[in-house]
Amino acid sequence: MNRIAVVEDHERLAALVRKALAGAGIEADVFGRIDAAWQALRDTPYAVLVVDRGLPDGDGLALVRRLREAGRLTPCLMLTARDALHDRVEGLESGADDYLVKPFSMEELVARVRALLRRPAALQSLSPQFGDVQVRPEAGCMVCGEESITLAPAELQIVLGLVRAGGQTVRRSALEAAAWGLAEAVTPNALDVALHRLRKKLQAIGSTLQIVNVRSHGYALREATLAP
Repeated sequence: MNRIAVVEDHERLAALVRKALAGAGIEADVFGRIDAAWQALRDTPYAVLVVDRGLPDGDGLALVRRLREAGRLTPCLMLTARDALHDRVEGLESGADDYLVKPFSMEELVARVRALLRRPAALQSLSPQFGDVQVRPEAGCMVCGEESITLAPAELQIVLGLVRAGGQTVRRSALEAAAWGLAEAVTPNALDVALHRLRKKLQAIGSTLQIVNVRSHGYALREATLAP
């Protein structure tokens, strides 16, 4: 998935960060406390974690340490107003992957997040491809040969999840979390509507891929000739 978690209690800054990331095709769920973020991280495989050090219920480094102790390797970018060398060293030794000192430009934050997205094996390509379809998150579209079609934000996240699965089945709940996150109430048929639109869009660009329903398991991208 191309969804990340932002742990930042300053509402205006969190909103600016989320907007800047969305402009780069990266959706974010925002949490204002360590405890809320930990609950979400246990259930959702976020691609990157952006964490402020100064949070209402403690130092954001405590969340990073807890993740590492649990064996979770999610790349972490720390945000802090502290610029002393020993603070940065402490953060890196606690398991953080990168550090960004406030105030920072949104362009730099997006660049740092994109660099971290390259690290996990499942997310090495920021323009992933499967079969004859390539997804271009920054442009908000998918491409087949010389044809391209625009994707709504939720559609983009669903396609990213399916393409990166490489033909393997993705659970319905995982696609819903990727598309709408945990903060938004999802209507029962929202995913079905999005999948219906995506099937038509795949046809419109001449792809040989289909989105198939793997009964009782989820959804997958398969070659049309091999679809059940």
